[in-house]
Amino acid sequence: MSTRLRIAHLAGPTATIQNTPPLVTSNKARALHGLPPRAGVHGEPAKFDALRAQRLAAPAKVYVEQFSAHPLESDAAELYGPPDGYMGEDGVFSPSRRAENDRPVFEIEIRPEDGLYPLPYMARQADGQAWEDECATPGAARPKARQGFFPDGSRSFEEIDRLGIGADGLAGMISGMADVDFYRVLPPSGYMNGLAAAKRTDQGSGAIEPETSGRNFFPYKPYHLGSPPPRPALAKVTNDVQAIMQSGDYDGAIWTQGSPNIEETSYWFNLLIDTTLPIACNAAQRPQGQLSNDGPQNIVDSLRYIGSRVWADAQGCNRLGTLLVQEQQFFAAREVAKADARPGGYVATGGHGGILGQISHAGRVAVTYLPAYKHTHLSELRVTVLPREAQAVRAGAQGLERVSVPIKDASGQLLETAIPVVSIVKDGGYCGLDWGEDPALEADLKASIDHKLSMGRLTGFIIEGLVPYGNMTSQARLKLMIQAVFAGLPVARVGRGAPEGFADLHPCLIAGSNLTATKARLLLMACLMKFGSLPTASDPANPTPDEKAATTKAIQAYQTIFDTH
Repeated sequence: MSTRLRIAHLAGPTATIQNTPPLVTSNKARALHGLPPRAGVHGEPAKFDALRAQRLAAPAKVYVEQFSAHPLESDAAELYGPPDGYMGEDGVFSPSRRAENDRPVFEIEIRPEDGLYPLPYMARQADGQAWEDECATPGAARPKARQGFFPDGSRSFEEIDRLGIGADGLAGMISGMADVDFYRVLPPSGYMNGLAAAKRTDQGSGAIEPETSGRNFFPYKPYHLGSPPPRPALAKVTNDVQAIMQSGDYDGAIWTQGSPNIEETSYWFNLLIDTTLPIACNAAQRPQGQLSNDGPQNIVDSLRYIGSRVWADAQGCNRLGTLLVQEQQFFAAREVAKADARPGGYVATGGHGGILGQISHAGRVAVTYLPAYKHTHLSELRVTVLPREAQAVRAGAQGLERVSVPIKDASGQLLETAIPVVSIVKDGGYCGLDWGEDPALEADLKASIDHKLSMGRLTGFIIEGLVPYGNMTSQARLKLMIQAVFAGLPVARVGRGAPEGFADLHPCLIAGSNLTATKARLLLMACLMKFGSLPTASDPANPTPDEKAATTKAIQAYQTIFDTH
C-alpha cells in the first residue's frame, strides 16, 4: 500500500464481533469493599481477575520486574542492557542495588494519552453489590440490564489497535494501515438515555435522542432481551450503505454483523449496492476479549484485502463483489453460509467454488477464482436502477386487483414499505396430511397465500424441496403453489440444505439454480422490486392458455436474473 486507506466501518446488528464478555466485578474491588470473593471453577477464590481494557485518569509510575516478559529472557541475560534500577523489599525504588534481595526493575510512566490498559474491573452495582453478569439480577428487565455490545465500531477497533499484537511483535495494526470513520447503520447497541455523541448517517455528531432496542439498535444478548432487525430494516441498510459508498470519501468499507445472518446481508449488498469499491464483511464466533477471539484478525485481514487491490480490474472497479472475510479466506457473498459456531465455521455452498482467495499468515493476499455472477455495480438489481414503483396484487371485493407499490421516493431512497414479503416453504418427505393429496387439507399453506394476497404488497414464496431439483413431494402443496403463481405471486424453488446441483426448470416456477433457500429469498425480494408481481388469471386454479402464456413470459424475466445473479 503506497497511501493510507480511507475506510468506512458499518456497524450491523447482533454483532458478536462488537460484543464483549460481561464486565464482572474484580476480587480487588470485592476485597476493597468487603464483598465475598468471586469463586473459581471449583469453589475456591478465583486465582486471577479478568483484566479489562480501561482508561487511566492520571499518570502513574509502575515498576516491572526485569526478565518477566518471557521465561527465557534471563537465559540470554548477556544480550540485555541494565535495568532502570532496583526495588527493595521495603517497596522503595533505587537507581542502584542497596541489598542482595533487591529486584532489578524497569520504571515506566503510564499516561492517559497512552490509550487503553488492561486493568482489574472495579465497578459495583448501585446498591453496592458486585456485578456478576450483564443484568443486575438473572433475567432482569431492560432497566436493570447493561449492554455488552459496542454502540459503533470505534471501541473494538481501538482495542484491536492498542492491545492486539502482530506477527512482528508490534501493535497498531489498524492505524498503521488506515483512517477509519464509524457509522451506526443498524448497530447492535444504543444510547437509551440519549446522552452520548455518535456519528450517524442521518445526522451529524452531537447529542442524540433516546434509542430503543428493536428500533434503533439490535442486540442478541442478554438473551431474553434480544431484538433482531425486522424486514423493513433492509431499506435503511440499503440507503445508508449506498450513500456512504458513493460519497467519494472512502477506498472501501467493512461491515460487521452477527455470524448467522451476515451471509444474507452480504448477498443483499451484492445485489443492491451500486459501487465499484470493495465491501468486506466480518463476523466472529467469540466476543471481543474472550479467549481466542477471532474477530480482530478478520478485521485486520479485511483491511489488508482492501489495501491489496486484488479486487480491482483493469479499470479499477471491483471484480469480486461483496465478500465475507473469515479465517484468512474470502468467500463470495452468493455462496457463503455459516455451518457451525466456531472459528472456521463457514462453508462455500453450491458445490462449484465460492472461496475466491486467501490471506496468508504473512499477510499476502491472493485471488484464486473470479465470480461468474453479476454483483454490485454490474447487478441488474442495484438500487440506482430500480423503478420508482412496481405493481403488486391484492385480493379485493371484485377479485384480484393490481395496486401500485412505491419503491423509491423522489430522492431515490428505498422505502421500507417496498421491501417484499417472501416466505420459505420447506418440503420434506411424508408431507401430505392424508391419503389422496387433497389441497383443501393444506390449511396452513392456503392461509399463507391468502394472507399475502390481502396485504397489497410485493410478495412471493421460496420452495425448499428435494435436492437438487427443488421438487415438492406433496402434490397437494405443489398445486397450491402453482395457484399462487397464477394469482400473481412468483414462486422460486431450490433444493434443501446446501444443494450442489441446480434446481430444474418448471413452466410455472422459477428455478433457483444452486442457491440456498435463504439466498434465493433475498434474490426474489430484489426481483419483486424490479419486476413487480406476476400477471393474474381470472381463476388461478384454472388459467386459460393465454393467461398461462402471459405468466410464463413474466417468469422468464425473473429466471434470467436468477441465472445471472
